[in-house]
Amino acid sequence: MVFSSLTFIFVFLPLFLLAYYTISSHARNSVLFIGSLIFYTAGVLKQPFYLLLFLLMIAVNYSIGRFLSSEEDPATRKTLLIGGLFFDFMWLFLFKYFDFFCSCIADLLGLVLSDHAIPEVHLKLVLPLGISFYTFQMVSYLVDVYRGEVPAEESFLDFGAYVSMFPQLIAGPIVTYSSIRESLHAKRPYSLEAQSGGLKDFIYGLGLKVILANQFGSLWSNVQSIGYDSISTPLAWLGIFAYSFQIYFDFYGYSLMAIGLGKLLGFQLPVNFRHPYVAISMTDFWRRWHITLGQWFRNYVYIPLGGNRTSRGKWIRNIFIVWILTGIWHGAGWNFILWGLLLFVILLIEKLGFGRILEKHPGIRHLYMFFLIPLSWMVFGITNIQDIGVYLTRLFPFLGHSSQIIYHGDFLKFLKDFRFIIPAGFLFSTMLPTHILHRIKNTVAESVICLFIFWLAIYCLHIGLNDPFLYFRF
Repeated sequence: MVFSSLTFIFVFLPLFLLAYYTISSHARNSVLFIGSLIFYTAGVLKQPFYLLLFLLMIAVNYSIGRFLSSEEDPATRKTLLIGGLFFDFMWLFLFKYFDFFCSCIADLLGLVLSDHAIPEVHLKLVLPLGISFYTFQMVSYLVDVYRGEVPAEESFLDFGAYVSMFPQLIAGPIVTYSSIRESLHAKRPYSLEAQSGGLKDFIYGLGLKVILANQFGSLWSNVQSIGYDSISTPLAWLGIFAYSFQIYFDFYGYSLMAIGLGKLLGFQLPVNFRHPYVAISMTDFWRRWHITLGQWFRNYVYIPLGGNRTSRGKWIRNIFIVWILTGIWHGAGWNFILWGLLLFVILLIEKLGFGRILEKHPGIRHLYMFFLIPLSWMVFGITNIQDIGVYLTRLFPFLGHSSQIIYHGDFLKFLKDFRFIIPAGFLFSTMLPTHILHRIKNTVAESVICLFIFWLAIYCLHIGLNDPFLYFRF
């Protein structure tokens, strides 16, 4: 079950909200926990073990948090923390990285022992829904309790409600316990203003996902189906712009829906995007994109390693570790490692002086990001390294020997088919729509726009124009 489905919108959500607001406020966390487990179960019906794993991880992290809170011996507390982190990351490694790790080991041994056949071990496990997100939440909880920044949660139901809260369970934003602890223990009374704001955020997010992201996804899929070695240079550029818009509106739309649902339940979930496509540098971009992931790596990796309050060599090492881990977090593949390495190099160059040059030349910095953003997403979105090389020769024909770069028929066809959605992608990547909505907030005009977006999105869902959220696979 996903937010952008008729079942969720017209069945699960109304029934859940009915139960949530008709029951006593003291029992709402129990309703939230149970409802979230039902929501998660709907997504793992073919792998029921994943529900048991999820419950096991909740129980273990709850218990370790309680032990950390009551234990005073520093050595024992450190052992408990390391044990908890190992337990959490063990499952993430097993499901997400084990096969890739085994393939790398087999390839390495194959180079050393070239005369012997090296068998590869593959478990071929399906990635549990949302494991990358809820693992990071549990890890942040244990570390914060260990540091003494938050007290351990005493109620198992309240802790379960925090971890499993369905608005952010399967694709973020990554919510720390400290950020919602007060709301979790509050009565969270019904508020017409909060309900109205939550519904609007949900509808705007639904529109971004269904009306925009899915259409750009269709364009990118068409480019892929043609074959990278058969497309012209203009279509290659159109393709990576389409993918850039798809991943943005897909994930931003989901995050906005999550924030809206959080408001409906009385929680203020953290903002995850701040118009990243108007960024003036890649450093600025990653302050605006997937903000909660960046904050997680800053607070639990970068700063503990010393941050920038160390020697230049160690500072560069710290940045390198963060971006390699950021790449690996997104997926087990060489393209994600290459993507993380690429971002490390770009960000380091900006921090060492190029960023100051960009600040002095507004025209150059916007042109720089106009091309750099889709190029970076190209490395992210194409999983095969050889295909990345082929695509680069299509984007930059002087890098290879292309016989079709002059042929523009394919480009014009897709430009015509998607003539309305392409300019919409550029428009809604700016801050203009947000400014307009802010000016007409709580007016009849805003209500009309919301109704139009909602029913247009419902129509698109009804006729089958829907795709799974991209970040479910990460």
